[in-house]
Amino acid sequence: MNWLEVKVTTVQGAIEGIANIFHEMGAGGVVIEDPQLIAMYARRGEWDDHEFDNDLLETEAVVIKGYLPMDQYLLGKLEDIKQELLYLQVRLESIPIELDVAEVQEEDWANSWKAYFKPEKVGNKTVIKPSWEDYLPREGELIIELDPGMAFGTGNHATTALCIRLLEEYMKPGVEVFDVGTGSGVLSILAAKLGARSVQALDYDTVAVEAAQNNISKNNLKDVISVIHSDLLDKALGKADLIIANIVADIIIRLVPDIPDKLKREGIFICSGIIDERKKDVLEVLKKYAFDVIEVREDAGWVAIVARYSDQ
Repeated sequence: MNWLEVKVTTVQGAIEGIANIFHEMGAGGVVIEDPQLIAMYARRGEWDDHEFDNDLLETEAVVIKGYLPMDQYLLGKLEDIKQELLYLQVRLESIPIELDVAEVQEEDWANSWKAYFKPEKVGNKTVIKPSWEDYLPREGELIIELDPGMAFGTGNHATTALCIRLLEEYMKPGVEVFDVGTGSGVLSILAAKLGARSVQALDYDTVAVEAAQNNISKNNLKDVISVIHSDLLDKALGKADLIIANIVADIIIRLVPDIPDKLKREGIFICSGIIDERKKDVLEVLKKYAFDVIEVREDAGWVAIVARYSDQ
């Protein structure tokens, strides 16, 4: 299948809104190219074997790419995206938004970035390893074999990294987990490797569902993780001890009212994908629905929140 790459160039404050637009339009994969995030890793020395052009590291422009299947619905989706971008531009006081499109073949897209995806230790013991790379594990490390394909989620973006670190801290062996918006399945796989009894990996994007299924098979975890095509928690079965949602603030706000019916007593809700400007909005809706906020953690302008439903 051929795909249309829809590229939006803007500033950091618009990342979440644009990613949300792509999500609502059923984009098969979303890529965020944020030079400031690259600069942060370069300053930390985490990519010391790579060289980056100074012009790249100093630019404030951010590129968000979404991939739409070239089918009979394409033109309608493009018009909807253009309209939503205009609305967003008005709400954010005329920030710069530039739109470009290009046709790509799935094989070309899926392989073009592989040279830049290397094994990386994200949490205290979690290593994300591309399925095509060799890596010699150190004692105590959890290795996740990953091939994101057209689904967003390699583990090295700040939002996913925050979730990985929080899962390492809050996961207990033998629990049941719901992973809402699973993407490539990386968080579901980690939950299983941390000892979850069962994991339901939920995603509305059929491309993500396929990618998650493939990655779960690569990690030999089909007996623990079930992948479900679902709009948020609609198709989730039973209740979980821990629910994690690495999406965007607007979707999390829509999700929160449904969490209490799907969370066991003293269960934990972890949400991420929130830009710092929207932290207050998410905290307010959590308070409205009787959640106790346990922890708020931030990294590179992104926020993750750990909460427990208290009205039980």
